[in-house]
Amino acid sequence: HKPTYETMRKSLEAMRAHCLHNGVTDISMPRIGCGLDGLEWEKVSAILGEVFENTDIKITVYSL
Repeated sequence: HKPTYETMRKSLEAMRAHCLHNGVTDISMPRIGCGLDGLEWEKVSAILGEVFENTDIKITVYSL
């Protein structure tokens, strides 16, 4: 199944909770949900920023 913006937010919220619980301070990821999944990076990036704001978790996004 393809992700939606709602399922992307829920997944990122679960990732945030995991990071906070396990002391993870750095995450590197590709532009998740974009490309074949068809989500727009601008919207995904905004969700990512909202979910991880007010944390000390550093997010690095890369393109291949």
